[in-house]
Amino acid sequence: MTSSTTLSVDCGGGGIKASVLDSEGAIVSRAVRTATPYPLPPATLVETIASLAGRLPTADRVTVGMPGMIRHGVVIATPHYITRDGPRSKILPELVEAWARFNMARAVGERLGLPTLVLNDAEVAGAGVVTGRGLEMIVTLGTGLGNAVFDNGVLAPHVEVSQGPIRWGLSYDDYIGEHERLRLGDAHWSRRVRRVVDGLRPMYLWDRLYLGGGNSRRITALQLSRMGDDVVVVPNEAGMTGGARCWDMARP
Repeated sequence: MTSSTTLSVDCGGGGIKASVLDSEGAIVSRAVRTATPYPLPPATLVETIASLAGRLPTADRVTVGMPGMIRHGVVIATPHYITRDGPRSKILPELVEAWARFNMARAVGERLGLPTLVLNDAEVAGAGVVTGRGLEMIVTLGTGLGNAVFDNGVLAPHVEVSQGPIRWGLSYDDYIGEHERLRLGDAHWSRRVRRVVDGLRPMYLWDRLYLGGGNSRRITALQLSRMGDDVVVVPNEAGMTGGARCWDMARP
């Protein structure tokens, strides 16, 4: 591990927050936050990140976690940022085109003049909690569902589970996202989360599953107890603090 400091930026469907971390992932500056602006073409997100960075101490490098399929810093697809007003609003074709194959890592790196790593936001969160032993998976629960897998501490190629169908033609994002939690209430929503965990288990056969994101703390104790001892709830702050560790875990 180097002694580099990291500007860690967590881009969500409803808000974007940033902080500076030391080489161990500890937060060394108070986090700053802004609402996610919509509509959100790539240039707007880059400038939003730059604005947050301007409110924080200078760092040696940058980590950005954002929703969607990100490969080597390039956005293959992002579900929320192609919409007019945010999650569940109308998709704008011009934003679909603007985001497709957009090199986010290069754009942020050039704007801030720093080495930049851009990953799926769940991948960053996972880096903040995994032990590096065995097959570890994280599922984040917030606006939608995020996921990442680590094999002995090495980040595996991303699979965008959130967009897969689960029931009644709904995607995982739709099925256990924030909109449904608010509609159903925590007890009924928690049963859905357990159903998702039960469905993913035979597909991934993890050694440990972490449940993170802002809504993980809303899972009822009853449903959590039924998921098994290999399922652990972790703090939402992992989405920020993983910004330092992921540099040693991501594939080149």
